[in-house]
Order: sequence, then structure tokens, then C-alpha cells
Amino acid sequence: MTGELPAGLDAQLAQIFGHVRALMDQVGASTDDIMRMTVYLADFRDREALNREWLAMFPDRASRPARHVVKADLDGGLLAQADVIAVVGQ
Repeated sequence: MTGELPAGLDAQLAQIFGHVRALMDQVGASTDDIMRMTVYLADFRDREALNREWLAMFPDRASRPARHVVKADLDGGLLAQADVIAVVGQ
């Protein structure tokens, strides 16, 4: 991870979802343990890139976590931001 902000929504979302995968792996969990994900978008209607990443991470409709998408005024060139709630361990 370079700390660089990628240009464009596609690249930023790919980075976000990559970070989520890495985080879950680092805590000994998987994306199956995610209960809810909130995604903040600078352009609320710009969901095509989000949906691509979402379906790649959660291909099984029956086991997807809850998703909430919110319009947000993001600073510093951010076009997207996310938070995740997961249940890890017992």
C-alpha cells in the first residue's frame, strides 16, 4: 500500500475493496464475516463501479451483507469512502 490516492472512481473503489479484503484477512476473517457495509459516494447516482466491486466480492445474492449507499461531500479528491461492520470470532 503506497498511501497514494488513485485517480477516478473505479480505481478508488478497487482500492477500498482491496483494503477490506486485506483487513479481513489480517484479523483472521473473511468477507463472509461482513454484516454491513456503508459506502459514501461523492456522486450518489454513480453506482456502476460500486456494483462491479460489490458483485465481485459478494457474488452470492443469498449471502451478501447489508449495504447502505450515502451521498457525501468528501475532501481531498476522494470520490468514495466506506466503513464495514463484521463479526469476527465467537
